[in-house]
Amino acid sequence: MKRWIKLEGRARRHKIIRKKIIGTSVRPRLSIYRSLNNVYAQIIDDAAGKTLLSLSTASPDLKDKMKKDAGNVKGAAILGQALAELCRKNGVAKIVFDRSGYLYHGRVKALAESARKGGLEF
Repeated sequence: MKRWIKLEGRARRHKIIRKKIIGTSVRPRLSIYRSLNNVYAQIIDDAAGKTLLSLSTASPDLKDKMKKDAGNVKGAAILGQALAELCRKNGVAKIVFDRSGYLYHGRVKALAESARKGGLEF
């Protein structure tokens, strides 16, 4: 029962955040999803309705770097660095950060800070 209440709370927070945050072609949206074992990130252009880039700790090219760190803070930091590098290659410098209703703490914070260090501007 308690888990269900937590999920409802996150869904409510996510809905409130999505009303305010919109990704454009100039500043696409970085959306995050965390599962128990992996972290997923997408760069989305909401105006066109397209996902420009996506990367996760389950991706084959990152899996070798991670070993058993895919679902923790260390893995999220590696994902943030790789995402920033991929964005630079594809010409995306400025983004809007969508934390998807998660608290800005732990894996979400690690991903955001490492993406900033990698050159993305929030």
